[in-house]
Amino acid sequence: SGRYENATLTDLGISMTSADDCVDCPEGAFCSTGAAEPTACSPGTVQPAVQQPTCNKCEAGKFMNESGKLECHECDAGSYCEAGASAPLPCAAGSFSSERGLGSIAQCSACPAGSSCSTGSLSHTPCSPGTVQPDPGEARCARCDAGEYQGGEGQTACLTCSAGHY
Repeated sequence: SGRYENATLTDLGISMTSADDCVDCPEGAFCSTGAAEPTACSPGTVQPAVQQPTCNKCEAGKFMNESGKLECHECDAGSYCEAGASAPLPCAAGSFSSERGLGSIAQCSACPAGSSCSTGSLSHTPCSPGTVQPDPGEARCARCDAGEYQGGEGQTACLTCSAGHY
């Protein structure tokens, strides 16, 4: 394995008589035993070496979205890549990450109370005046109810309007 049939000899009608007649499998591909031609590594896998019988899965924190490549890309900020990933997956709503190379969704940080985080967020966004978020790990801030207000940003609770005000 790691080598394939020499097509030039086959095309000329010359019989292959030994393993020396085989051709080394190129980088970015693999050749199983008896292969007639190399097979490109599929997305999520790579092969940086020649004469290999298999491709290697991208390690957690990396991905490869093309076939026949030699090395994996680092996972983007705001996303994570499990082992063998062919594309980054976004951090879920209610979480964020400004770091690259995360290998699991558990590595995305929970959005802190007083802020919101949409899917794939690189950072948390403080709640704007008039909205609050008392709980961590939430995607949206909530408006204050009638008779309540919040003048600051990044707050976790609304304040009650004083008598005679609304």
